[in-house]
Amino acid sequence: MKFTRILALVLALVMCCGMLASCGGGDDNTANKNVLGTNVSASDEFTAGNKVVKIGCSGPLTGPAAVYGLSVEKAAKLAVSEINAIAAEELGFTFQFIMLDDKHDPMLVTNNYASLIEQGVQITLGTVTTGPGLEFKEYSHDDNVFVLTPSASGDDIPEYGNAFQMCFADSNQGTASAQYFNENYVGKKVGIFYKSDDDYSTGITNKFKSALDKSFTVVEASFKGEESNFATQVNTLKDCDVIFMPIYYTPASQFMLAGKNTVKANAIYYGCDGLDGIDAVEGFDINTIPQEISYLSHFNSGATEGEAGEFIARYNAFEGDATLNQFGAAAYDCVWAIYEALKFAKAKGTTFGKTTSSSNFCDILSQVLPHEEFQFHGVTGAQTNGGLNKSDISWQKNGFVNKEAVKYIVKEANK
Repeated sequence: MKFTRILALVLALVMCCGMLASCGGGDDNTANKNVLGTNVSASDEFTAGNKVVKIGCSGPLTGPAAVYGLSVEKAAKLAVSEINAIAAEELGFTFQFIMLDDKHDPMLVTNNYASLIEQGVQITLGTVTTGPGLEFKEYSHDDNVFVLTPSASGDDIPEYGNAFQMCFADSNQGTASAQYFNENYVGKKVGIFYKSDDDYSTGITNKFKSALDKSFTVVEASFKGEESNFATQVNTLKDCDVIFMPIYYTPASQFMLAGKNTVKANAIYYGCDGLDGIDAVEGFDINTIPQEISYLSHFNSGATEGEAGEFIARYNAFEGDATLNQFGAAAYDCVWAIYEALKFAKAKGTTFGKTTSSSNFCDILSQVLPHEEFQFHGVTGAQTNGGLNKSDISWQKNGFVNKEAVKYIVKEANK
């Protein structure tokens, strides 16, 4: 892979209203309840014998999107192992990470969520992908459970105030991509290949089209369900100079194989975070594709030095053989951000412990992340000096993340 910092895109995020929304539902309205600097009582639902605070997640560990979930699981466990070396002294407890397989299927989220709660999970990373995340958010809202998702990018994921995103929201991915097109592809014929029955794909597509300069000639082709024969779509987009692909890597690789001798050889494929991992798709030899393949990213998976490079080395040496992608890097940052947020709360005078309820942890964390004094330094986000420095990450009260993005070239065009 080659990482080219063609343009650092500082995402222009829309500020939400000034009041912090309630973390959860029910009769106890927690809106504007300041828990920083207070004693947060333990809940009877957790016994005094607890040794750990449990962090849970639902994601695809099997199926066509498994490369995302497996990377999230491995990276989160790596973060927990590192944090646990210091957490007992700093916070008075250690962490345990629990992940359940949802196969990227929203229908499996109900049982997964219930199982996580039954196992005593107090803090969550929500889900890995958007479809399941839209289900998970309803349950977590009802129970006032905190969510910091690494990669469920739907704009509605953080709707209720208890959820935050480490990834870029769909609207920001679409808008930032359009900004890049407006500045770099003037005069080019633009194609859009998207999945019309997928929230992730249509959400990004709509924002991209609304922010794209009206001078572009745009051609669209879409698909539904598990379609894999893209001859018609290839024929529609074959003359485009740049093809925007806000889809996941499996259908993207199928389109590229179908179009490698039909789509213009000097065309550019440009996607969003769903294309991460396309070079590891089983049975797909990316080097046979003549076109450039690139996507919007917040992580340099090709870094060899600095914070990103050091993290990659630790990840590769850690247990398991899951291929690293930006989903995993974001999960690593999620776990560390939770730990740093709790340290921040403790420094502000808030007391809590291993038996603190999920609802009370939600109240604490949902106030710390958008706090004007809290800024997290992670391995994701565009980093200076080729990744030698950690990037600055902060959150808005609407749950959207503030960080920089770059265009990441997975494969250059054949010469």
